[in-house]
Amino acid sequence: MIVRPVRVTDLPALMDLVQQAGPGFTTLPANEDRLTHRVRWAQRTFAEQVERADADYLFVLEDDDQQVVGVSAMAGAVGLREPWYNYRVGLTVSSSPDLGIQRQIPTLFLNNEMTGQSELCSLFLRHDQRQGTNGRLLSLGRLLFVAEFPQLFGDKLIAELRGSADEHGCSPFWDSLGRHFFKKEFSHADHLSGLGSKSFIAELMPRQPLYTCLLTEQAQAVIGKAHPNTEPAMKILNAEGFAHQGYIDIFDAGPVIEAPVAKIRTVRDSQALVLAIGTPDEQAPVWLIHNRRLENCRITVAKARMIGNSLIVDRLTAKRLQLQPGNSVRAVPLLRQQQQAVAA
Repeated sequence: MIVRPVRVTDLPALMDLVQQAGPGFTTLPANEDRLTHRVRWAQRTFAEQVERADADYLFVLEDDDQQVVGVSAMAGAVGLREPWYNYRVGLTVSSSPDLGIQRQIPTLFLNNEMTGQSELCSLFLRHDQRQGTNGRLLSLGRLLFVAEFPQLFGDKLIAELRGSADEHGCSPFWDSLGRHFFKKEFSHADHLSGLGSKSFIAELMPRQPLYTCLLTEQAQAVIGKAHPNTEPAMKILNAEGFAHQGYIDIFDAGPVIEAPVAKIRTVRDSQALVLAIGTPDEQAPVWLIHNRRLENCRITVAKARMIGNSLIVDRLTAKRLQLQPGNSVRAVPLLRQQQQAVAA
């Protein structure tokens, strides 16, 4: 498997993926015209023909038969062209000493505090490929790309994780709050936001702090909770240093997790090494490896041994990376050392 930039020839496979993902995958709508536009824009991004405010790095996961089985992406910066809204969960303390009453009430504050940061987004892996290291490669490959090209991204990476919704796409948080102001179903509002039409949020959403005690119990219970289908992706990012700091999505209340780029494990621990061809033994750890190219980026995972400043891999791995012995790579162990030991 390799992660590489998307191509126009990937469009049929992408359409198939987004149709499998279903209606909740709003950042990649099942619309051929919009998907074609996004793919072409991503190609311009990898060619460094757009500003960071407009950058859209769209990757695919491809097997050795050149079949596209997954997709993931990063936005260079959010909120610099269209407003980027979240709720921050704070606390309001009310006290009446005469009555002996003190209340601490969680409160939602509408904000644009993530403006300018880079976002991880659009992650989907075909169901029959959710095995082995595929999910980690698809997710963490983006982080190794950031490690190689930090100048293209903000000081912080964020990820808006899908919140709670039922099998019909209904969100208890939206039903208790958003629909009172928008008079639209959750799926419609989320779809508009995914297409970049976010000005209606500023026009219709109340600016005043909102007390969560006024929401239904069901809505309160899902604030900051990720959808069960999103939990595996969240665990991978948590292990990298991402954490929930109180920000949530304004539609379904899913958690917004974040991490300073310099403290992300894959970024912090990665290093530039010289590629060498050999036969790593069965006990060799699994590495995440980048060919250090931008437009022709290729990232894979493989067993490898580091000796000095050289990384020894087999010939198939070098072929996947389109590299020769002596070329430079950026690499990092796929798992922390203690995780590698447990996996072994």
